Amino acid sequence: MANEDQLLDKAINIYLTGLKGLESFISEPASEYNLSFEQFLILRTIINHPNIKLMDIAEQRQVTRSAVSRQLRVLFQQKYVEQKADPADRRRMFLVATSKGKDVETKIWQKINQRFAKWVQIYGERRASQFLALFEDFNQQIIQGNIRKKEREND
Repeated sequence: MANEDQLLDKAINIYLTGLKGLESFISEPASEYNLSFEQFLILRTIINHPNIKLMDIAEQRQVTRSAVSRQLRVLFQQKYVEQKADPADRRRMFLVATSKGKDVETKIWQKINQRFAKWVQIYGERRASQFLALFEDFNQQIIQGNIRKKEREND
């Protein structure tokens, strides 16, 4: 029991200092353009998937359409994204990045890449790969496994 308590304390400390710090480290370049990291990722999705619809993004991210709408509001306000009517059904709207949005996405992505490259340089490519593989395995077995379990319980 004492060992589990120590592991829990260590996990909480890593969460508070490491994971929150990592999120801040990654998201900072987006904040320079008045975007959250989530909004940046949605902008990136729109750029990489031409003519995507709001409901497609919601399905990909496994969130509600209203959650995506809230994130999109800022992208529209900043004029990074606009809507375009589907020629086959004018009631359906596609999300399209503007040239301003594409430019901002490129700049943010470059800054994130530079930060990540420095991290890999300091930590080492082999260790970085090992860390990411371990974290990915943890995510699949524990985090995603827990989500799937809750979904089965709700069915």
